[in-house]
Amino acid sequence: MIAVVGPTAVGKSELALHLAQYFPLEIISADSRQVYRYMDIGTSKPSLADRTSVPHHVIDVADPDEDFSLARYHQLAFEALKAIRQKSKLPVLVGGSGLYVWSLIERWKIPQVPPDREVRRGLESRAEQDDSQSLYRDLQNIDPAAAAKIDPRNIRRVIRALEIYYATGQPPSQLQRKEAPGLSVLIIGLTQERSELYRRIDWRVDKMIQRGLVEEVEQLLKKGCSPSLPSMSGIGYKQIGQFLRSEMTLPEAIDKIKYETHRLARHQYAWFRLNDSRIRWFDVSGTEREASIVALNEVKGLIESFML
Repeated sequence: MIAVVGPTAVGKSELALHLAQYFPLEIISADSRQVYRYMDIGTSKPSLADRTSVPHHVIDVADPDEDFSLARYHQLAFEALKAIRQKSKLPVLVGGSGLYVWSLIERWKIPQVPPDREVRRGLESRAEQDDSQSLYRDLQNIDPAAAAKIDPRNIRRVIRALEIYYATGQPPSQLQRKEAPGLSVLIIGLTQERSELYRRIDWRVDKMIQRGLVEEVEQLLKKGCSPSLPSMSGIGYKQIGQFLRSEMTLPEAIDKIKYETHRLARHQYAWFRLNDSRIRWFDVSGTEREASIVALNEVKGLIESFML
């Protein structure tokens, strides 16, 4: 399997689509937001034309109001992996959701703990009424290893970790054991000079607004999607929802989306470290076309050697 990783907006999907011109491949998404139907613009979901020309998997597999867990992702991703290999094609994992990427590559054994809505509501209520950081401190006391992998501001993941502990009586990190790898993986990382990456992110956010992100969020709300849903808490959807509720102006919402996406990119480098010897990094800084051509040619050679 090939994996293409790196921060948001760096060009991972574009590279994978280019590689499809040279290798018989299919793409497995490792994006925690593209799993949701009707959420296309704000997730930078591949176009229908791209998905027709190159098969994509684990995209549009859940409604916005459905629970979607890491265990569910594993099930779908491994089913896709098996199907692609049966066709003698090359599976290419593409995405910036570090949890999804590493759990698949390292073959984590995910605890099969169904959501407990009563426990979840209690924890959510506590997060709203109390200091949400207190939930994170609870997790640090229960399972420091699991807490270290979770952003304290990601209340949804903190709650899920506590939910697993309350259901099993065991720390989540002990349940997420690694199994022996069953396949060889070439991990390709794309990186970019920070200020250049931020400019690329800002340009993409502006294009999302032009393409109709506001209208997309309006339609989701009309479908009955509550702003409190995990799917609606994603960057872009949350801020545009706040704008539609008159909690901020549209320019303020756009600036907030850009700021939060910059922060996301920094957080992704904690999952995909530049000094990680498992990742073959390619710097795509500079003139976009020139950098992409250089990266494409080098990656092609790397894949050819890997497949020998």
